[in-house]
Amino acid sequence: MLSEKDVTHLAELARIALTPAERKSLLKDLEKILAHFEELKAVDTEDVAPIAGGSHGTNAVREDEGGTALPAEAARAAFPETQSGFLKIPPVFE
Repeated sequence: MLSEKDVTHLAELARIALTPAERKSLLKDLEKILAHFEELKAVDTEDVAPIAGGSHGTNAVREDEGGTALPAEAARAAFPETQSGFLKIPPVFE
C-alpha cells in the first residue's frame, strides 16, 4: 500500500516537518484508514438509493443584523502597521 517515501512526499506537499517516529506513526494511521475504505468497498449498496444533501433540518441561527462599524481610517489607525493604505501583516509564506 503506502511506503514511508509516500508519507514523506505527502508531508512535503503539505509543508509538514516530520521526525522519523512521526513518519512511521502517520504511515500506520494512514494504512488503517485506507484499510477501512477497503472494507467499505465490500459493502453491498446495490439496492440503496443515492441521496443528495444531508438532512431536512433547518438553520437555527439568528438573522444577521447590521450595526455601526468602525470608520476605515480609525480601523487603520488602530492597526500596528499599514502600507499604502492597506493593513500590513507578517508574511505567511517564506
